[in-house]
Amino acid sequence: MQLVQFEIPGIGRRVGVLEGDEVHDVTSLRHDLRYLVEVFAAAYRLGQPLESFVGSVIDSGRAATIEWDALWQSEGGGSAPRLCCPLDHPDPHHVLVSGTGLSHLGSMQSRDEMHRTPNAQATQTDIPATDSARMFARGLAGGKPAAGARGEAPEWFYKGDGGILRAHRQALEIPSFALDGGEEPEIVGCYVIDPDGRPRRLGLALANEWSDHATEKISYLHLAPSKLRTCAVGPTLNASTDFQEITLRCSVRRGGRTIYDSGELKSGEQFMCHALGNLEDHHFKYPQHRRPGDVHLHFFGTSRLSFGTRDWKFAADDEIDVEAPGFSPTLVNRVALAQPTLAEPIVVTPA
Repeated sequence: MQLVQFEIPGIGRRVGVLEGDEVHDVTSLRHDLRYLVEVFAAAYRLGQPLESFVGSVIDSGRAATIEWDALWQSEGGGSAPRLCCPLDHPDPHHVLVSGTGLSHLGSMQSRDEMHRTPNAQATQTDIPATDSARMFARGLAGGKPAAGARGEAPEWFYKGDGGILRAHRQALEIPSFALDGGEEPEIVGCYVIDPDGRPRRLGLALANEWSDHATEKISYLHLAPSKLRTCAVGPTLNASTDFQEITLRCSVRRGGRTIYDSGELKSGEQFMCHALGNLEDHHFKYPQHRRPGDVHLHFFGTSRLSFGTRDWKFAADDEIDVEAPGFSPTLVNRVALAQPTLAEPIVVTPA
């Protein structure tokens, strides 16, 4: 089941189900279900799985429909409906966006090369030369533990709250203080914490984690601030929990010309050194990550970036496509530059 959130100007937020060429408007049948978190809450109260509950609502009457292609193409404005992130919260402070790196079998090389000094060599052949390589090696050894056991902890980073989420066809910003922008085509896990404090996975979504690899390259200690950027999620939430093999591809167009094509990018547990359950365990083991009602969007990492191979930087109006045939419709976003005035230092005044 492919779930969407969208907005009709002058009417408000809606939840829908993509079936074929149409979106069935769940909210047209249940006006109290305007956000997916509200759909989950209603299903939880009835003790029903999310997909079963949504199916029962759709079967209860004649839902309004909207043409999918028009919705997917829409950039908003005027009276045109537009897609929203497939999972968010009416209060963005109740959303935590985070992620993990060094999780894919192809991810270590680019990170290791980013942080390795030109003449760095391992002191022993069995000890990796960089901290990135050491963490990756630990993931290979213990990232897929036996059932009931806690595995090796992965890398973890914070991106922001719901205010940094961008939907399909919205702009990914390069702040004036940034050194670059950087695409990260990934799968993101979509979660809600239920009233008993248990994390509940609603499904998976296509995403562009968007970072600043030029800042990260300065040193390991710059990874944390390099992640404090907007990110794109969507256009749909795939309610399936199958995370064994997903094929992604990312391309960048400038002025109608393709300037980057990633080729096939493999994601899913078959191509990762950490199991999905291990990533989830280490994120939700912290009590502050299990507050009832909160939404979590957790990125699972990627295997390849353009940063290590390109001789250009992202510029305004570059268009980034992230696709995953058979898993999700394509996610499209453009790049925007922040206003130059934001480069001025922030002056804090006494209260």
